[in-house]
Amino acid sequence: MSEAQELDKLRQQIDSLDKQIQELINQRAQCAQDVAEVKQKYASPGEKVVFYRPEREAQVLRKVMERNRGPLGDESMARLFREIMSQCLALEEPLQVAYLGPEGTFTQQAAVKHFGHAVNCEGQVSIADVFREVASGAANYGVVPVENSTEGVVTHTLDSFYDSNLHICGEVTLRIHHHLLVKSEDQQITRVYSHAQSLGQCRRWLDQNFPASVERIAVNSNAEAARRAAAEEGAAAIAGEAAAELYELVTLHANIEDRPDNTTRFLIIGRQETGASGADKTSIMVSNRNKPGSLYQVLAPFHEAGVNLTRIETRPDPSGTWNYIFFIDFEGHCEDDAVAAILKKLREIAVDYKLLGSYPRAVL
Repeated sequence: MSEAQELDKLRQQIDSLDKQIQELINQRAQCAQDVAEVKQKYASPGEKVVFYRPEREAQVLRKVMERNRGPLGDESMARLFREIMSQCLALEEPLQVAYLGPEGTFTQQAAVKHFGHAVNCEGQVSIADVFREVASGAANYGVVPVENSTEGVVTHTLDSFYDSNLHICGEVTLRIHHHLLVKSEDQQITRVYSHAQSLGQCRRWLDQNFPASVERIAVNSNAEAARRAAAEEGAAAIAGEAAAELYELVTLHANIEDRPDNTTRFLIIGRQETGASGADKTSIMVSNRNKPGSLYQVLAPFHEAGVNLTRIETRPDPSGTWNYIFFIDFEGHCEDDAVAAILKKLREIAVDYKLLGSYPRAVL
């Protein structure tokens, strides 16, 4: 058999497989429509039907990765299924998602990574605006950054939970690669724009490659930095690929972040509570009296129950000077017996306590 004959045979096999895949995807889409009809059929009069279930999607994606045998990697396969699920969900209800904008930010990338491309994403000016859009019902969900592996916690996000009744419904982790973007490669750079967090994440590279005379200017977002670099002579921006494409900038230096494992964690916020998926995290906000042993009182129940803490942050309590609020993330769901017992103890000893949400751990 000749090379041409072998290739033709393989291409016919690919065409046959493509036809089967297409038919199966449409069958899945029809099932999604049937699910929507069943939910509407059994909904109470005036009840708001919830079509998007974060715990169900997390379970599906985990199963996809568990049964994957290659040659595609687990994450690649899961991303393909994420897009299929996104398109199917759009047949039930097109989701409105608010994110910290403008267009081209890493938060927008996180929103697309979590929900897929079949949602309507709307950029907001501030984190407070994202919370407001979701609380008002203008958006089904919101996406906000909460911490970076290099620069630490995003305090505006934590503080926004103090007066909010929204729930954390999910989390997304995104590997962050920063690039130095310019309008043209031969221009003389006199100033560099970026978000304050990004400037911090690239501090050593900037120190080594630019003299002190090159001004570093913090702006609201990396996308705003890219917009300014595209409009101003002598300006450069630190931003990602999406911003480079959006504003037609040239990548002068790629991957300039100081740490190659630089990662940002984002939270999905919504108005509904999320059921258990089998691999979950819980976030709480708790304050105690300012006295010796108060932090120990808060943490002891976790140690006694053998529940692993994944993060603890302290923020000033708006209700009083030198009082503090502890933001704690830990493994497990509030419906788990061990976690429920811990939360009961905290409600008894804490001055203030709020369950921010139980939600699936990031899958991708």
